[in-house]
Amino acid sequence: MLADMTEYKSSFDLTSKSTFSSENDTFTSRSFAALLAKNNVPASHKRIADNYLIVKKVFKFQACLSRISNVEKSLLEKYDFNILEFTTMKQMYDELSLLQQWSSSNDEALSSVSDNILLIRVKELKFLEASRYASISNEIYNGYKALEQYLKEISKFQTAQSLRVLNF
Repeated sequence: MLADMTEYKSSFDLTSKSTFSSENDTFTSRSFAALLAKNNVPASHKRIADNYLIVKKVFKFQACLSRISNVEKSLLEKYDFNILEFTTMKQMYDELSLLQQWSSSNDEALSSVSDNILLIRVKELKFLEASRYASISNEIYNGYKALEQYLKEISKFQTAQSLRVLNF
């Protein structure tokens, strides 16, 4: 009876495939980052991503950076954003989409806030990578992976070939 059940078991995995995908397609979190990167990405986001990847390649975050300040944390709280350690992937993708819209806005104050929030997020990401420590070790709170993938997707230094040029 068990053999019959395993023989007729469906190979469809709801967590990794879309309803319209073929057997070879999988829909991962990388796909979300790629979709966000194909959106109208502001030039300021690209500059921040390029800076992040160059620093990561050259210094590899060996020097431990400080955590975000209380002022930066209050700015995140003002717009109802969690700190990066307590952010899920879905929250991070929603936040990145919102930051793209704000940065492309005609309102200079909103555009400036968007760039500042992204800089704070990158600072948090650098700290997490440098210290290899998160105060919460739950699989759910891995928004930092989504942020890093987004930065890789929008940077002009994302390919291995272009990073070889930076090899010192």
